[in-house]
Amino acid sequence: MTTRAHDPRRLDVTAAAAAGAELSGRWPLSELARLADDAAGQVDEPVAWSARFEQRRELGGAPQVWLQLRAEARVARECQRCLQPVLLALDVDRAFRFVATEDEAAALDAESEDDVLVLSRQFDLRELVEDELLLMLPIVPKHEQCPAPLPSAAPGLAAEDVAPAHPFAALAALKRGGGP
Repeated sequence: MTTRAHDPRRLDVTAAAAAGAELSGRWPLSELARLADDAAGQVDEPVAWSARFEQRRELGGAPQVWLQLRAEARVARECQRCLQPVLLALDVDRAFRFVATEDEAAALDAESEDDVLVLSRQFDLRELVEDELLLMLPIVPKHEQCPAPLPSAAPGLAAEDVAPAHPFAALAALKRGGGP
């Protein structure tokens, strides 16, 4: 097997699978603009990744092109409780099956649990890594336990001393003919 350099930004997926290519590396988080966009004052830690391309033979069929992708990153986001930065560890380990056309991908996606992508001679692996890491971000980032006490609802009172407002009190007052 000959060794051939594969550019992860412009990858011929079929050739990489035929060669059994294994790629790995590190990219600065700043190079993944969408992932770094909301970073809350973070040191630019590298994103580590590895990709293994292969052809899998199916009984009586043509070989299928597969990619096993792994990526790890640590990104900072703003905690939605205390509004301080929280460092999130993201870990991706996914397999992708490549098919020839968009129609074939849509059909397989509907009937199979495999993640399906369309073959390309100019496949951008870095874009896929970034997409998968973005999908790993929690909708509401927060600390397990916030480092500082949360602010109370009213100055001088503890949060548990403040009685919660009844959600329908204003509605009941209007129904009785009174104002809110």
